[in-house]
Amino acid sequence: MPKINLKSTGRAAAALAAIVSITVGGYVSLPSGYRVHDDTALAIRYLTGPWEGRRLVAYLDTLPNPDRWTICDGDTTDVKPGQVETDAGCDKRVAVKMERDYRPRLVACVSDWDKHPLGWRGAMLDLSWNIGTGATCNSTAVQVVKTAVRLRKVPDYKASCGYATLYVRSGGKTYDGLVKRRGMGDRTRIGDGEMCVTGVGS
Repeated sequence: MPKINLKSTGRAAAALAAIVSITVGGYVSLPSGYRVHDDTALAIRYLTGPWEGRRLVAYLDTLPNPDRWTICDGDTTDVKPGQVETDAGCDKRVAVKMERDYRPRLVACVSDWDKHPLGWRGAMLDLSWNIGTGATCNSTAVQVVKTAVRLRKVPDYKASCGYATLYVRSGGKTYDGLVKRRGMGDRTRIGDGEMCVTGVGS
């Protein structure tokens, strides 16, 4: 398992509590008016949005290989040079894409998805937004949980959270921002690992 010191934090616990407090029947109504699953809301509000940053004008992201035109909160789907979006349009893009393209694939690859801890699900959704659903489903981070479920054992979520911290490279290089995003975050942003272990009670 990766040797990163993941630990629960008060700010991650507060984020989880905030989402739980507005969840009705497994869903959250976002300020934008979109109704999404609780784990999608957690990922969008506290992980994906803060780490991706919002840009309303399309830009060429040169970190991945090959380069990709990107807009809003790291969205690369059907983005063209010179494209401009509004905040409302970006809210729609991330909510629709996360619910339509990302979450269903993780639900399909992890049995009883909704029964797993909210913090773990949110972290895996953010990981998938960053590396893709196929890579996430095939990652050791998810395989640890899938194997335990198949064997009717209690998953080692802490190990799963740790394995997710390995995904810190883009275009063949390791980036400090990805190390922080996958791990304990930075001064103003919660990291995936931080949210993950807080959400599983570690």
